[in-house]
Amino acid sequence: MQLDVHVPRFTWPGGAGSIGPTLTSLAQTAEEIGVRTLSVMDHWFQMEAAWPADEPMLEGYTTLGYVAGQTEQLRVRLLVGGVTYRHPGLLAKTVTTLDVLSGGRAELGLGAAWYEREHRGLGVPFPPVAERFERLEEALQICLQMWSDDDGSYTGKHYQLEETLCSPHPVSSPRPRIIIGGSGERKTLKLVATYADACNLFGDAGVIAHKLEVLRRHCDVVGRDPSEIEVTALLNVADGADSDTIIGEAESLGAVGVHTVMARSTGAEPTRWLREVWAPVLPRLATIETA
Repeated sequence: MQLDVHVPRFTWPGGAGSIGPTLTSLAQTAEEIGVRTLSVMDHWFQMEAAWPADEPMLEGYTTLGYVAGQTEQLRVRLLVGGVTYRHPGLLAKTVTTLDVLSGGRAELGLGAAWYEREHRGLGVPFPPVAERFERLEEALQICLQMWSDDDGSYTGKHYQLEETLCSPHPVSSPRPRIIIGGSGERKTLKLVATYADACNLFGDAGVIAHKLEVLRRHCDVVGRDPSEIEVTALLNVADGADSDTIIGEAESLGAVGVHTVMARSTGAEPTRWLREVWAPVLPRLATIETA
């Protein structure tokens, strides 16, 4: 089983001036102890369901570019980007740029977006949910076309591109990996089956087992081998959880088909948290097999 680290919060001691150094330390420590991928939020306001909306929040791809520049092997992605935040052609170019400059360490994380307050707050259109899912599928198609040898036009319901020219191409082979976030059974998991290399699911082992059964049915319909799709899930443990608690939760997720667990950095001392809580369990995590 793999370990990734997700950073949903930048509320660290020292205010705005400490965010850069603290993030650097966190990312470099993650790389040092063997974390594979670091992800950050794609929001403009902090999620008000979890913390106050006016807590510090960084723009996602600028942050990933910074993290890539401070590390050498750590993979980077948004968990996950909102389709409403960037035009798909520019999104593909942004991810390509990150991939080229990082030496092939960028992934595309994408979802339908949901946080209406930040859209209204900053004047960004927020279409109805059905339209957002239509846009999500078109965005995935556009990115895949821009990362192919087809530089021709793209005509969809919501997006029309005269040229899908993307030079240079990504250095990831054959292209940056795609992870789709969300667990919706009718639309999201169908998009995972059709387009994604990985999914990010929510819930306990029982819930995830059900979602994976739904995903397998979608894969059967589109003719996809479900074993090609990496299954990731946030590990629902307290920041200071002991090793046995972490391993027990990870084993329960592995037993239903989760390949990668994600630790969430939410506390005031993320580097110490990684070293003291997660570094000791990494060898044991590596021995957990996925069903």
